[in-house]
Amino acid sequence: MQSAPVAPWYKHLWPWIIIGMLATSVFLSLMMVRIAVDNQDSLVNDNYYEAGKGINRSLDREHLAQELQVKAQVRFDKLTGEVEVLLQGKSTPAQLTLNLISPTLESQDRHVTLLPALQPGRYTGRLDSLVEGRRFVELLGEQDGHAWRLFEEEKIVPDGQILLGDEPLKGDEVQRP
Repeated sequence: MQSAPVAPWYKHLWPWIIIGMLATSVFLSLMMVRIAVDNQDSLVNDNYYEAGKGINRSLDREHLAQELQVKAQVRFDKLTGEVEVLLQGKSTPAQLTLNLISPTLESQDRHVTLLPALQPGRYTGRLDSLVEGRRFVELLGEQDGHAWRLFEEEKIVPDGQILLGDEPLKGDEVQRP
C-alpha cells in the first residue's frame, strides 16, 4: 500500500493564515508604539513638585478673591462670539483674563482678554470660535499689584451664562494658620 505524496508545508492554507495573523499582530503593535511616541500626552506633568507648589500660589490668589468678595457673571453670545463679564466686589482691574480650559484637549483651550466697557464692572472680549461643554473656567484679575483668581468647573452653553465665585474653594478643606 502506497500513500499519496505529502505536499510541502508552504502549499497548505493553514500555515499561511497563522503566519498572517502573527505578522498583522506585530505590524499593528509597532504602529501603536509609533503613535504613542509621536503623540505624547500633553496633560502629563514631569515636575510634580513644582506643580504642587503652584497649587499653594493658586490658593493664595483665590483667597485674595474671597477677601475682595469678587464674584462674576459670565455671558457668552453665540452669534457674535462676544464674552461679557459683570464683576462684583472690591476690585476694579484695568483688564481681566478669561481662560476656558478643556479637561482633556489642550488644543480646545481658549484665552480671552477682557477690557472695561462703559458700565462700571462690565468687561467685554471676543472668542475666536464657539465654546461649549464642560470646561475649567479661570478668571484672572489684579488689585493693588496682587493677582486674584476665580476658578470653577462649569458647563458652558452657547447663549448661556455662568456664575463664578459662588462655590466654596475646592482643595482648601484644611484651615490655614
